[in-house]
Amino acid sequence: MLEVLLGTKNRELSLQYLLTFKEGYAREIAKYFDVPLPSIQNQLKNFENGGLALSKMSGRTKVYFLNPRYAFLEELTALLNKAKEYYKPELKEKFDMQRKRPRRPEKPL
Repeated sequence: MLEVLLGTKNRELSLQYLLTFKEGYAREIAKYFDVPLPSIQNQLKNFENGGLALSKMSGRTKVYFLNPRYAFLEELTALLNKAKEYYKPELKEKFDMQRKRPRRPEKPL
């Protein structure tokens, strides 16, 4: 939907993932959307170099998240949320599903 503005579909998917799940690492994002890992790694590096995203180390894994001080974060968030309304149902469903792992069997609903 926004690849005309953002340049690539993977850039849009990476941003949507970080917006939806608050943080993520390259392999996780690539696996979630079934896209090539190097493409996602490049996007995340570009986001960090441009100040759009920040990263932290969690063990040996570099975890990325959107920079809360990014000047256009509010506008970008509004644009990405608006774009979600026009996605195909299969893609929309991926963003609506918030759980990354199954619920523990003994945990009450």
